[in-house]
Amino acid sequence: MSFTDRSDAPIYAELVAELGDAPAEARRTAEQTQRELERTMNFNGMPSYEFS
Repeated sequence: MSFTDRSDAPIYAELVAELGDAPAEARRTAEQTQRELERTMNFNGMPSYEFS
């Protein structure tokens, strides 16, 4: 749910104006972290090494 979805709630709008949209920021941070983790853990195309 974005800020525009909650714009009919005046208290929420006031809090966002004063403090920022914490749920949206947390969501963006989580999505960015997930993308970074997927890039970091993507072993496709990497050479395989055999250990003896």
